[in-house]
Amino acid sequence: MSLDLMAPAMARGAIGQAESGSYPCAVRWSRMLLAVMLAASVPDFDPLRFFAGQTHGEARLKVILRAKKPVSVRGEGMLQPDGSLLLDQIVTEGDKPPRERHWRLHRIAPGRYAGTLTDARGPVEGIVTGNRMRLRFVSNDGFRIRQSMTLAPDGRSVANRLVAKRFGIAVAVLTEQITKLD
Repeated sequence: MSLDLMAPAMARGAIGQAESGSYPCAVRWSRMLLAVMLAASVPDFDPLRFFAGQTHGEARLKVILRAKKPVSVRGEGMLQPDGSLLLDQIVTEGDKPPRERHWRLHRIAPGRYAGTLTDARGPVEGIVTGNRMRLRFVSNDGFRIRQSMTLAPDGRSVANRLVAKRFGIAVAVLTEQITKLD
């Protein structure tokens, strides 16, 4: 039964009443159906394709015991002949002068990525599940970084949340909206 056809029946209490005597069952079924429909419409996140070309991110960085700072990131990604992505970024954090950062990322298995980052002490590891990519690495300053990027249903923007920890304590959180420009 489509959602259009279910609405009048739900209003009359016809759906779910036969099973439970009330219509919370109908509400649960409609929510489940809506969740399935939404899940089917969300694209899988392909970070190599998303970051190829130009991107722009606007973020807020909150470090413990400090005020929030704006962060702006401009990116230019290029797919390489070996299938990897080379991503060059210009990062502007608060009043600091802009700085360059470079990523290299490649697919090592379905849903698994590995790479390097100029801000990282060692390798960058990534796992994609559906529309979400989770990255982890250790920064040059020794912070354990966990980053979660969620692709929007339109496929043109990503919600990014990065948490930096030292001794298991979150010391900084960055929340960012990244937009694909081309």
